Amino acid sequence: MGSDSAAKELVMYSRTSSCPFVTLAKRVLRDYNVPFRELYYDRDETVRRRILEWTGFLSVPTLIVANAGDDLPAEPFDPLPAGSSPRGIDRGSMITEPNIEDLTAWLLKHGFIAEAAT
Repeated sequence: MGSDSAAKELVMYSRTSSCPFVTLAKRVLRDYNVPFRELYYDRDETVRRRILEWTGFLSVPTLIVANAGDDLPAEPFDPLPAGSSPRGIDRGSMITEPNIEDLTAWLLKHGFIAEAAT
């Protein structure tokens, strides 16, 4: 990560039960060796409220760029139109339920990875 993102970390809002989008995100992060912290909405009511407020749904994973040690986005994120699906939308410091290409592009943009695998 560049010096600008040195004090940033990746936080994944998640759940303890199985989810294909969480599995995919973890696989991408593992493949790129990107460290992250995971918070679970089914273990913490604050996490649950945040996901609902940010996405309008209990959409996981919701990944954010946070200041090191913090659980909130480091920068304001783009809003969603009411009732819209957050799936795969790059909202700046947040992305929810991304596919491999969306997550890789988002990680590149924020300096968590240097280049995409071919």
